[in-house]
Amino acid sequence: MNMHTTAPIAFYVNGQPVSLDIAGDAPLLNVLRNDLCLNGPKFGCGLGECGACTVLIDGVAARSCVIPLAGVARRAVITLDGLERDGTLDPVQQAFIDEQGAQCGYCMNGMIMTLKALLLRCPAPTEQQIRNELDFNLCRCGTHVEIMRCALRAVELTRGDAA
Repeated sequence: MNMHTTAPIAFYVNGQPVSLDIAGDAPLLNVLRNDLCLNGPKFGCGLGECGACTVLIDGVAARSCVIPLAGVARRAVITLDGLERDGTLDPVQQAFIDEQGAQCGYCMNGMIMTLKALLLRCPAPTEQQIRNELDFNLCRCGTHVEIMRCALRAVELTRGDAA
């Protein structure tokens, strides 16, 4: 009788070490929402197409619905829930509040996390760079003008240019 056991998968979520004894092929999104009760990432399409489930993995935007848990072993995962620091919202989160960028809000996780990843690697992107980055995040409400305004505000807040 072959008793195959797997070792727990260790990784970091929002700066905290986590070790879970869950099948390595479990979708990261399911683990974040169901096992760790982190509700920032949303289930949208389940195919990695819409962006609602976006998280940062080692600072890079990634679609958590198509990434297996084993794919984040020993890596750092940041969710929308983990952007806030010591009671202060991340500048990207604050920009979306300041500019009232949400209608239904379902796409906001993907928009915010994708924009955060862009600002980590390019603190002063052009409007066209922002458009290119957000191009693959779906907003079913059509608040693209508001979202772009939020993105430009986030750049100001990140750079410290905001009044």
